[in-house]
Amino acid sequence: MPHSVTLTDARVVTPDGVHDGWLRVADGRVGELGTGEPPAGPTRDVGGGWVVPGLVDTHVHGGAGHAFTGADPEGVRQIVAFNRARGVTSMVGGLVAATPQDTLRQVATLAELCESGELAGVYLEGPFIARSKCGAHDPALLRDPDTAEFDRWLKAGRGHVRMVTVAPELPGATELIRAAVSNGVVAAVGHTEASYEQTRAAFDAGATVATHLYNAMRPLNHRDPGPIAACLTDERVTVELIVDHVHVHPGAAELVFAAAGAGRVSLVTDAMSATGLGDGEYTLGDLRVRVSGGEARLADTGAIASSTIVLPQAVCNAVEGLGVDVPDAVRSASSVPAAALGLDGAGRIAVGGRADLVVLDADLAVSDVMFRGTWVA
Repeated sequence: MPHSVTLTDARVVTPDGVHDGWLRVADGRVGELGTGEPPAGPTRDVGGGWVVPGLVDTHVHGGAGHAFTGADPEGVRQIVAFNRARGVTSMVGGLVAATPQDTLRQVATLAELCESGELAGVYLEGPFIARSKCGAHDPALLRDPDTAEFDRWLKAGRGHVRMVTVAPELPGATELIRAAVSNGVVAAVGHTEASYEQTRAAFDAGATVATHLYNAMRPLNHRDPGPIAACLTDERVTVELIVDHVHVHPGAAELVFAAAGAGRVSLVTDAMSATGLGDGEYTLGDLRVRVSGGEARLADTGAIASSTIVLPQAVCNAVEGLGVDVPDAVRSASSVPAAALGLDGAGRIAVGGRADLVVLDADLAVSDVMFRGTWVA
């Protein structure tokens, strides 16, 4: 049952700034923010810690030994529970390239879990991406953008398909982007060899997200700026960034925050099934992945294959490793991704809004998690 409780001695990160004082929760909602003497009733002193919105991971493939591609409802619930206990209260289930039949089955299963409230949506990172930038997607399963196949996803997803990644240089990419946008689906640019001009054309067609900037993208060059420059300089675009200090060098990550600003940076994990389990051999889709020292790489090629972090670690890395201030890092992991995908009610602390809250201590470690007014950790 939802709690009625007032969190005291708190530094609350809201859309308007940092509120120092107390926050009252009642009936699963944020009831009031105030200073001075808290209202009568149960209290919890957070000792000057941060109270931040429940974090929102819009690019994650699994965790706790399970992957969304498995289309196993109990496995998905375990991924969600693992993340929720660590401060991620909203997740979009990420799929990788698969056969058309498997993709439909996966989308349909995840849609059911969206309807039950476990997931906030479905994300298809493949199969409409470049073979030369396939990353940890099986190149044999990649194909050119196809609006007829996309329509079948929409039917299977029953309104829960939230985002699709497209390589803009592929035949049919512009038509696919327009079809996505016209159906309320966010189109993202990624896994691409696109030129600067092709990328800008994708944004003009309606794409609004850059999939894990730098990774699986044509690199930045001063005479051939490619997609990276197009993404960083376009105010219409939210830029995903994996801050695990493996996918992106801290210097390159700092450039993203400096160029785009925290309001356009969406921290994501791209995490796989191995997250939370330690080193060993796993699979991502149908590909074998070896995790060593927390780094996940394809067993056959050594290419980076997802990450093994949970989103609060990315927040901490952004603050401690990049010098981003705490409120900005938190927003990049909560309100920014929620707004990019239109996830109403997620990623914000506001009076009347749902009480998805995370308490961080002075070291930015998660000490308490509340989901819709109930403590879960």
